[in-house]
Order: sequence, then structure tokens, then C-alpha cells
Amino acid sequence: MPQLVLASTSSYRRALLEKLQLPFITAAPETDETPMPAETASALVQRLAQAKAQALAAHYPQHLIIGSDQVCVINGAIIGKPHNHANAVKQLHQASGQCVTFYTGLALLNTATNSHSCLCETFDVYFRTLNSAEIEGYLSREQPWNCAGSFKSEGLGITLFDKLSGRDPNTLIGLPLIALTQMLIEQGVNPLL
Repeated sequence: MPQLVLASTSSYRRALLEKLQLPFITAAPETDETPMPAETASALVQRLAQAKAQALAAHYPQHLIIGSDQVCVINGAIIGKPHNHANAVKQLHQASGQCVTFYTGLALLNTATNSHSCLCETFDVYFRTLNSAEIEGYLSREQPWNCAGSFKSEGLGITLFDKLSGRDPNTLIGLPLIALTQMLIEQGVNPLL
């Protein structure tokens, strides 16, 4: 079985991949994440997921490399990680009372055969109407500066929502495990066998 490499330093993605109970290593891909002019959210996350996997190809020539990237779209605008408190406040005010769509790109590169798969999985988050005190209370507790959309659904962020809608709840956290399992099986790696 080829060794798996997760092209990410995200502790969230690492914890998700551990659910499949397959041995893997992580490595940091050096990737420019700047969107291209007029690039759609779907195209952006797929391009970046592929770029992250490809960035490690020379170092892991007989491996299956997993790349992933995520953005959210609020009122037609692509939103990434807030990186600080002020941006998180702005993002959560924008999301309040809205349906926010998360786009997660997933790529699997087999460096032994140079074959690859790539897709974009979406997940809709319906935010309840939030007031400033709730937003500040949430941010002071979780400080989600490195999370697209400024929340952690696996933590207190769940209190921000009216409803969640999507095929795989892991997609919202950053790694669509249902789709990844299908890709791995196509490459001869079945977590159950």
C-alpha cells in the first residue's frame, strides 16, 4: 500500500484523516493561495488543493498525496480565514442571518503513476441572526482566526447556526472524508480492508 501524505499543517484536517485509521504523514506544502482574477470559489479550491498535492510530489515519489483547500462564500463574495479578531467580527456580522456556502477542494495525487483526482464539495451553513454581544462572546471563547468563516463547527460554533446542509459534515471542517474514501478505494486503498 502506498504511504499517504496529507499536504497540510492543519490540526483539524489531521484529526479528520485519523478517523480513517490509515497510517499517514503530514507535510507543509509551499503554495501561493492568491485567487486569480474572476476565479470562482469552486475553481479556486480545486486549483489550490491540486497545487498543494503537487507541491510535495518531488519529495514523495511513491505516495498518495492528499491536498485540500476551503473558502466560504457570503453574499457572492469569497471569504477565507480571518487571521485576526477584527476580520472575524466583520465575517460573522456578514454571515448573520445568511446561508453561507463552504467550498472544499479535495485532490488525491498518486505520484507513482502520476494519476490524480480532484473535486469540490459544498456545504451550506444557515446562520441564525446574531447580535454583537453574541459575536464577541463567541470570538473571545474560541478565537477561530485560522478558520474560514470565523467559526469552529466542531466546537461552540455550532451555537451560531439554525441549520446545516451537506453530504458530509467533515467537509465543513475541511476534509470531505466520504469523497476521500471513494478516491482512495479507486487507488487500491480501502480503510476497511
